[in-house]
Amino acid sequence: MKAIEISNVSKHYDNRAVVDNVSFSVDKGEFVSIVGKSGSGKSTLMNMIGSMILPDSGKIIVGGKDIVSFREREVADYRNKTIGFIFQDFHLEPTYTVYENVTLPLEIAGDRRDMKNRAKKVLERFGMSEHISKKVTALSGGEQQRVCIARAVIREPELLLADEPCGNLDTVNSDIIMKLLRELSDNGTTVLLVTHNLEAASMTDRIITLQDGALISDKRTRI
Repeated sequence: MKAIEISNVSKHYDNRAVVDNVSFSVDKGEFVSIVGKSGSGKSTLMNMIGSMILPDSGKIIVGGKDIVSFREREVADYRNKTIGFIFQDFHLEPTYTVYENVTLPLEIAGDRRDMKNRAKKVLERFGMSEHISKKVTALSGGEQQRVCIARAVIREPELLLADEPCGNLDTVNSDIIMKLLRELSDNGTTVLLVTHNLEAASMTDRIITLQDGALISDKRTRI
């Protein structure tokens, strides 16, 4: 089953194709990296899959639905229910505790059922339960990224979008984060990773390479 189908997607800025007629698909539970130099279009493509920006042309099918045609309410539901975001700069609320950050998607969605137990379980999964009452500013970079991942998956999204999640981390913590993403993929979550780090990309199932907005290679790393 296809989790994502990208068909002839293009995006232009100032008459320049930032993403140029890109097509590929991703299977459910697959762990795929998108690599390329700065300006290759990888983050723009990720933002279109996340419905943060619209393509100028083409289709983006997620879970059998073309998200390009979504109305405002459908976009909000898609972001809240279908996808989880992991960012390089964490985007955590600095005045909030770990618990408050992790449960923020539940608060936004009005999904407060059994919230404490859900937060506890997801934090235990990522080895962060002992920090549940701490302010996130008291945590290391690696710990903050694990909180970010816990927040992204607390609603059990079908698709996880990770934009340079190891960009601000040392090698040891980068390794931990990549292993957590691999575990999520192995358990059925589709993971799409944007990175310039080829070592991190080599830990995924496939490497899609963009250059000047165009897809120039799509190589499988695991059979």
